[in-house]
Amino acid sequence: LFRSPPILAAPRLGCLNIHASLLPRWRGAAPIQRAILAGDTRTGISIMQMEAGLDTGPVLAEQPTPIGPQETAADLHDRLSQMGATLIVRTLAHLPLPARPQPEQGVTYAAKIDKAEARIDWSQPAGLIDRQIRALSPFPGAWCMIGEERVKVLRSRPATGQGQPGEVLSGLTIACGEGAIEILEAQRPGRKPLPAAELLRGMSLPPVLD
Repeated sequence: LFRSPPILAAPRLGCLNIHASLLPRWRGAAPIQRAILAGDTRTGISIMQMEAGLDTGPVLAEQPTPIGPQETAADLHDRLSQMGATLIVRTLAHLPLPARPQPEQGVTYAAKIDKAEARIDWSQPAGLIDRQIRALSPFPGAWCMIGEERVKVLRSRPATGQGQPGEVLSGLTIACGEGAIEILEAQRPGRKPLPAAELLRGMSLPPVLD
């Protein structure tokens, strides 16, 4: 409805949208999560002229920003929200502006996150698992089984160590298919998120996580 041509043509200067990526990369519903999952080192805000197509309109302004090595989707969302608010005000103050058509090359689509993507597979490389944890934090939350409990893992970082995938090496450092990750924050069912040290005081870990 909101992308129908009559509605888009109604305002004198058209309709603008704040999009959380540097278009044409990551058009679609989940640009922040997909950027982290893909291992992108930077993203940004695009102010675009809306068209009937999904995030296909020309760009009036953009502002890039690096993605921090431990930044979660929630962290990045909050930073981009502030950047977007500042940039849209600046853009509106200077309308009309020249619009840059999006190039045909470099188009990617940020599909909506499916809950089926959330379970951690410890046989995967540590870098991929770390990105999965950060990209899906806090929702839907990457998770694994610790004993009989389904635990959300909310923050992590790559760590040194090798072992059987899922093996607890020390504390909450877990071996992966390649390398290891250290869980920094997690959430047990029905409880609040806790730093790893506090989580370990309240539960015992099996030798291998599932």
